[in-house]
Amino acid sequence: MINVTKTYLPILEKYQGYVQKIFKSGWLTNNGELTLELEKRLSEYLQVPYLILTSNGTLALQIAYRLLNLKGNVVTTPFSFVATTSSLAWENIEPIFADIDPLNFNIFTGNIEKVINSKTSALLGVHVFGNPCDHKELQKISNQHNLPIIYDAAHAFGVRYNDKSIATLGDVSIFSFHATKVFHTIEGGAIIVKSKELYDRAKLLINFGISGYDEVSDIGINAKMNEFQAAMGLCVLDEVDYIIAEREKVFNKYVNSLKANKNIYFQQINPLTTSNYAYCPVVFENEEVLLKVKSKLNSLDIFPRRYFYPSLEKLNYVRPQNAPIADSISKRILCLPLFAELEWSGQKRIIEVINEYTK
Repeated sequence: MINVTKTYLPILEKYQGYVQKIFKSGWLTNNGELTLELEKRLSEYLQVPYLILTSNGTLALQIAYRLLNLKGNVVTTPFSFVATTSSLAWENIEPIFADIDPLNFNIFTGNIEKVINSKTSALLGVHVFGNPCDHKELQKISNQHNLPIIYDAAHAFGVRYNDKSIATLGDVSIFSFHATKVFHTIEGGAIIVKSKELYDRAKLLINFGISGYDEVSDIGINAKMNEFQAAMGLCVLDEVDYIIAEREKVFNKYVNSLKANKNIYFQQINPLTTSNYAYCPVVFENEEVLLKVKSKLNSLDIFPRRYFYPSLEKLNYVRPQNAPIADSISKRILCLPLFAELEWSGQKRIIEVINEYTK
C-alpha cells in the first residue's frame, strides 16, 4: 500500500532514550525539560525570537486570534485544509473568502480589498502546500487598512522567503507539527510572535490563563505540548534536513517524468522562495479525469488525496460565498504520494497511470 504520505519515524532507540528521561524525571507536561529544549532549538532553526509550542496547529490558530483580539470577520482563502476556516468559525469570527490564483493556489491579493468591510479585523493567508503568499502585496493591504496579518504556515516548515525564514513574516505565524508534516511531533504546533508581551500572553492562554500557583489572570485553554510529543520533535529535528533532501528527489522525479504531459500542470512556485517539498499537487483537465486516475490508483493500493476538497466556501457552517477559481481547482487537484522512502517502482506506476489516463 502506498499512501499520500508516510510519517517519518526516527530510530526507536533514540526516541526511547528521551522516553527514559521522561520516566526518570516523572515530568510529563507543563513546560518540561524536553519541551523547553525543543522550543529553544526550533527558535534557532526557524530564526525567530519568540516561539510557543502547542498541542496542535488548530489550537495555535485559535490562540493567534485571541492574541490579536480578533472579532467580526477575517479575510482568508477558500483553498486550504478545513482547520483554517473551522478555527475562525469556532471562535465566532466569520471567514470572508477572497478567491485564489489558479497557478500558485494562494489567496490572490487583487481580490482581497473587494471583500474587506468595516467588520474586518485581520487578513489570514495560507502558504498553500508550503508555497509562500505574496507577502509584499499583503503587507501593502495590511498597512493601508490597518489590519494585522496572520499566516497559516502549517505546510511551510523550513521554507525561506526572500532569503529569510518564512516564520518571520506577518504579525503572527503558526505551524502544524502533525504526523503527516515534513517536521512533526506526532501532534503539535507552534505560534510565532514578534514581542515578549505577546509571547508571555500566549504562554498564559495555552495554560488555562494560569499565571501563578493560585492565580488565573486571563481566559485560557489547554493547548500545551507534552514531553512525549517534544521527544519526537527533538528526534525528527535532527533529521529534518535529510528528510527534505530525500523528498526533493522524489518530487523532482514526478516533475521530470510528467513535465511533457500538457494535460496536467504543477503548482507555480514563488520565485523568491525555497521549498520543503511537503506536497506534490497536480491539476487535471477536469474532475472526470481526476476521478478516473484516482480510481485506477486506488485499485493498485495507491492512495493519493484530494487536497483540498471541497473548496471551503462550500462548508455548511459558513455563509455562502462565491469563489469560482478555488471551486474549480479543488475539483481537479490531486496530491500524489510523496515521502522520503517512496520507492521508484511505486512512483513509476503512479506516473504511468497519470500518463495513460490524460493523453
